Amino acid sequence: MRNRIFLKLLGAFVLVIAATALAIGFFSRQALQIPLRQEIERNLKQKALMFANRVNTDRQYSLQDVVSQEGQAAGAQATMIDVTGRVLADSEVATQTMENLAGSPEFIQALKGEVGTDVRPSRALGIPYLYVAAPVTGGVVRLAYPLSDVGNARSSGWWTAFLLGCGIAVLLAAILAGVAAKSTAARLRRIVRFSRQMASWEVEARIVESSEDEFGQVETSLDETAHQLHTSFIALQEKQHQLETLLNSMQEGVIAIGPDELVQWANHSMERLVFLRIRLNAPIVETVRDPDFLRAVRESSETRRAVTARATSIVPGHAFDVTAAPLPGGGAVVVLRDLTETERVEKTRRDFIANVSHELRTPLTSIQGYAETLLDSVGDGNHSRDFLEIIRKNAARMSRLTEDLLTLARVESGEQRFDIRPVATTELFEEALQNFREVAGAQGIEIQVDDKSSAHVNADSEAIQQVFSNLIENAMKYAASGKIIILGARAIEGRIEFYVRDFGPGISSEHLPRLFERFYRVDRARSRESGGTGLGLAIAKHIVLAHGGAIRAESELNHGSTFLFTLPLAPVAAASSR
Repeated sequence: MRNRIFLKLLGAFVLVIAATALAIGFFSRQALQIPLRQEIERNLKQKALMFANRVNTDRQYSLQDVVSQEGQAAGAQATMIDVTGRVLADSEVATQTMENLAGSPEFIQALKGEVGTDVRPSRALGIPYLYVAAPVTGGVVRLAYPLSDVGNARSSGWWTAFLLGCGIAVLLAAILAGVAAKSTAARLRRIVRFSRQMASWEVEARIVESSEDEFGQVETSLDETAHQLHTSFIALQEKQHQLETLLNSMQEGVIAIGPDELVQWANHSMERLVFLRIRLNAPIVETVRDPDFLRAVRESSETRRAVTARATSIVPGHAFDVTAAPLPGGGAVVVLRDLTETERVEKTRRDFIANVSHELRTPLTSIQGYAETLLDSVGDGNHSRDFLEIIRKNAARMSRLTEDLLTLARVESGEQRFDIRPVATTELFEEALQNFREVAGAQGIEIQVDDKSSAHVNADSEAIQQVFSNLIENAMKYAASGKIIILGARAIEGRIEFYVRDFGPGISSEHLPRLFERFYRVDRARSRESGGTGLGLAIAKHIVLAHGGAIRAESELNHGSTFLFTLPLAPVAAASSR
């Protein structure tokens, strides 16, 4: 890591140094050349004036000697030119080879009595020259200085100094890059180590940084994140511990199964049920082999909905209610409730009720028969007749109660076998109307059939008529003021929903959940007066459940009541064959 950071920092420094050096070199060289040229021009003007003064005053040496001496003294090419531009003498070139200089700018300025200057390339050599001309008697003297010599000399020294400075700068950059890389790499290693600790769930790890730069801010933010993660992790552990304690305290067995059908967790009750230590991350089939249990787990995991089942082979001699619900990440959590004791108590209760009801049938029949016989032998004015009538009515009511108890016991226990076959809904309605048309007409109640469906349902016609009988009798007892009862059926999601609707006083909402409980009455006094046993709706409920349907009630006070139950829709082929 350190080498990579060092190379990146060094490369960045070198690029910055190179760009800065090039910019400084370009502009500094331009800035240095201007004052240097000005200094050369000023010196050359002074030497040109001295040259002109000697030409005017020196009579000891010939003109050619004077020109040669002045050219050597000035370090430049010296030339004597007459007023026509013809070269009279030159310190470096033969006069006959030189062209006429009458058109040169510096010559023209000198003829005007000024010191003329010009910079231009030499026609013979092609390099730039600085020309300075001064007027003399009978012409002009001129000095020519090559500027390339100055540039080369300056360039050689300048480039040497420039490259030396760049080398020093690169060396310093390498040192700074190394120091910065070491510091940065150390801080990054600390951050990486801290991040790996967080990834390994070492939530108590901390990173301490006193710097306030960007790295310090990152480290401070990471430290705060770790603190919050630690707090959340502790809270999560506490909640998980509470949940495990709660689940372990349950009497029901609870087991969580992943999408790969491996056991993820199980409470203590589950281990007690299967009489072995449940291995986590082991296939569930190694722990429970009951096919209904496994089917419920797979169905819940695949359909993502709660599934219930009954398992009888998990523990020999025990029956369990299995409820499987999907887990958010796939798989299912299953709750096992042991039904053995409940079913035993329920069976004992049903047997007791059936036995008592059966034993009461004979004496009740005798009481009712003797009461009717005595009533026939007693005159109308005798007070004993009233007592005998009370005995007969209560004996008849007790007889109906025992019959209903026996019927309910047979349905609940499964002893009553239903002859389920496809039946047309119109047939069910016609038979119900036939059974109650005269009774309803005698009480001034009209029974109507709406929404006649032509579909067929799988049902035992006689049992369903008992359901209709109980529902219609209730409607006639409690909804007489409405004077109308409506029967109907409609198709919903592969089922047929039947309904019995009245327009009586209605039922308060708090009574609706308990309407189908045995012996539950909304108005006890009125129920006794009407001769009801309180078992009609309970019998209807268990008959519908035995058909694979459901029953419910809808009602509002002063707006009547509607009792609804569903039956499975018969297949088309089975219905047509009937």
